[in-house]
Amino acid sequence: MKATRWFCAVVLATLAAPVVQAQEPPKPGPEFDVLTKMVGNWDLTMKIAGAESKGTVTYKMELGGLWLTSSLESELFGTKFSGKGLDTYDAGKKKYVSVWVDSMTTTPMMMEGTYDKAKKTLTLAGDGPGMDGKPTKYKSVSEMPDNDTINFNMYMGDGKDPAFTIIYKRKK
Repeated sequence: MKATRWFCAVVLATLAAPVVQAQEPPKPGPEFDVLTKMVGNWDLTMKIAGAESKGTVTYKMELGGLWLTSSLESELFGTKFSGKGLDTYDAGKKKYVSVWVDSMTTTPMMMEGTYDKAKKTLTLAGDGPGMDGKPTKYKSVSEMPDNDTINFNMYMGDGKDPAFTIIYKRKK
């Protein structure tokens, strides 16, 4: 009887050992280079519905270097506008993923996509709240012609033309 209890204790300890041991946290791979290049402070010019708005955004690599966080401050149609983003590379999906929330809605926009190194373009697609509050499809295209410029185009629904554009210029 004592031998059976001892055997059971050894088996349980052996099975539990991998769970108890600290796992090695994931490390950012080469796919993160495109996100890391964005780190810094940027000025932005947004064009939407014939209006132009100026603002700023700060990008930081956080959470062990696995997430690019963004904080955007601007004015939109005479009202203060702010937004937060979380971007990473999901190694399981082999895709970039993005979550965006802002001061105009309580529903997050969630997108995923790929980076074309030759074109220096990150293209994401997903769902989020439309102008009417109902869910709609989104596609964003971020062209990065150099380390100090991002040309961002956001498409909504089946639109062939961007719903809005943002030009980001790195602050010197």
